[in-house]
Order: sequence, then C-alpha cells, then structure tokens
Amino acid sequence: MTQKRYYSLILILGSLTALGPFSIDMYLPGFPAIAADLQTNTSRVSLSLSSFFIGISAGQLLYGPLLDRFGRKRPLYLGLLVYILASAGCAFVTTIDALIGLRFIQALGSCAATVASVAMVRDLFPVKDNAKVFALLMLVLGVSPMVAPTLGGYVTVAFGWHTIFLILLGLGTFNLIASWLWLPESYKPDTNLSLKPKPIINNFWIVFKTPQFYTYALTGALAFSGLFAYISGSPLLFMEIFQVSEETYGWIFALLALGFIGSSQVNTLMLRRYTSEQLISGALITQSITAIVFLIGSIYGWFGLTETTALLFVFLCCLGFVSPNTSALSLLPFTKNAGSASALMGAIQMGVGALASVGVSLFAVKSAVPTVSVMVLSSVLALTVLYLGKKKLKSQHKP
Repeated sequence: MTQKRYYSLILILGSLTALGPFSIDMYLPGFPAIAADLQTNTSRVSLSLSSFFIGISAGQLLYGPLLDRFGRKRPLYLGLLVYILASAGCAFVTTIDALIGLRFIQALGSCAATVASVAMVRDLFPVKDNAKVFALLMLVLGVSPMVAPTLGGYVTVAFGWHTIFLILLGLGTFNLIASWLWLPESYKPDTNLSLKPKPIINNFWIVFKTPQFYTYALTGALAFSGLFAYISGSPLLFMEIFQVSEETYGWIFALLALGFIGSSQVNTLMLRRYTSEQLISGALITQSITAIVFLIGSIYGWFGLTETTALLFVFLCCLGFVSPNTSALSLLPFTKNAGSASALMGAIQMGVGALASVGVSLFAVKSAVPTVSVMVLSSVLALTVLYLGKKKLKSQHKP
C-alpha cells in the first residue's frame, strides 16, 4: 500500500468516524432557537438527543451481523442513505415530535458509519498498524466535540438552526460518495452467517453473563451516563440559566471536552504506576464527591458560571479515567466473542446514556438540579456496581 493510499483511507475512515459526534454536538447551541420555532421548550427539544442515543444503541447491535453477512460496503451505503434522508427531514421539520422521530432514524444511519469504520481498520491495515490507525480515529472522536458545538454556535447565529442539519446532510453525502469511489470492499460476505434473532441473542447473552464483563461494562456505562446527562442539560444550564450566547456556549463546551480528552491521555501515563482497577476506583470516588457537592450547591444557589464550569470540568476529567479502563477490563476475557462483546458494551453504554438523557428531559424547569441529580445518581450507582461486582469476582477467584 502506497503512503498516499494509506493516508487517503485514514482520511475517509476518519470522516466516517466524525459523523456521529458531529450529529450529536453540532446542533446543541440551537436548542433555544429550535424550541422557539417549534413552539416548545428546551427540555422537550433535548428528547431529540435522547432518541438519537437510543438509535445508536440499537444500531450497534444491528450493524455488526449485517457487516459480516453482506460485506462492509452495502450496509454502509444503506446506513448513509438513511442518514442523508433523515438529515433532510430534520432540516425542514415543523413539529418537535417529527424532529424526535427523525433523529432516531438519523442515528440508525450514522451508526453504520461508526461500526463500519472500526471493522474496516481491521480489514484494510496490517495488524501492526491497527493501534496507530485507531489512535488517529480516536483523535477525530476527541476533536469533534470541541469543533462541532463551536461551529454550530456560529452557524446558528448567522444562518439559523436549519442550516446545521443541511451541513450534516452534506457531510453524509460526502461520506457516501467518498466510500463509493475510494473505499474498497474489505470483507468477503459470509453467506453462512445466520441473521435469525435467536443465535444472535444467545451469543450476546453468553457475553453478558460473564461476571467481569457485566461488572465493568455496567460500571462504565453508568459512569458515562453522567456525560449524557450533562450534554442534554447543558443548553438549558448555560444558555438559559447563565444567559451565555450560542457562540460562548460552543467555546465552553469545547473547554469541557478538552478536560475529558486530556484526562484520557493522562490515563495512559498513570497506567505505568497504577492498575486499571485503582484508577477506576479513585476516579469514581472523586466523581461522586464532585457531583454531590455540585448538587448541594445547585439546590442552595451557591455557584455561578465559573464555579459550575470548574465542577463540570472535574467531573468530566474523572470520566477520562473511568471510560478507557472499564472498556479494557470489560473486553479482557474475550477472544472468540470480542466483536459481540464490543458491540454489546457500546449498546449498553448508549442505552443507559439515553435513559439519563430522558431523565433530564422530563423536568421542564429552569434549574440545574435535574441535570446534576442524574449526574449524582449515575456516579453513585457506578461506584456501587463496581464494589459489588469486585466482591463477586474475588469470591470466584478464591480456592
């Protein structure tokens, strides 16, 4: 493979990887404008974010078997076409219910790009280069939450929120054309693979009932659901309670994303001195204390914009330590079912995150308390599951 070909493949796969984060984060600054245009409130608009998370959760379980059964490109084309049509629909909706439904369909489409890009890294690149390529794709995932809301803030002010979905439509179209022209079919379809629900469900059940998997997958998903609560509640928190502009909101979101990304990189260095288990425990204790302090302060009105941003920064930094370590420990027992375990872990994470997002959206009040309450619940439950799961694992390992 020539160097030019090598980097062109990475560029296309990186663009596919960015589709999901841009779809989640770019329209956040437009929440107040969407609420005003569709004659609703921001809490109701945030349900369109929850439906997107539900779509991603379902899509991860759907596309894994399809990509193995039909090859990589045909399911990818189908998903991108669904994404393009749903994005067009989102740009011209006239009711909030239509937006919520179309965002679910849009998520199902974007999920094809995410799952296919991961699978194609393994297909197209030598094993020795996989870690390097995945690191570059993770960089795209890290940069997207910093760029997308900031760009979305400026676009909303200049052209209106409808334009954001037209930009997403353009991004989906670019990915479809680029995949068709420049991505090779990297996997021969497995016609023997059954798509019947029973064997697929049985395979997922074998993975889920492994104690190490459910301990760390649930711990990671519960802790990570605090991020989903923050994303859902942040437009109301910053733009309605603290009255910051759409552009300023984008920059604050980028700063907080930097905390999460930066701590995940520091985690790599910390692993030289501490085990994954130690880092998870320490981060969850810190995260729980931070969230409880944040909740008490929110109830009594102690915190302004600066203090709120600082507490959220610490909370998200803790997730940067929890997420990579719980992911690694969840997948550790698997060799044969690693793909199913990875898909199930992602589905659990998105499913629990969607519940957290819905929990925030149910409270149509101009207060930080609902958002922070869900953050407290997610942190404390994660710590509880970790404690009980580790006791179970220790009892299994005793002679």
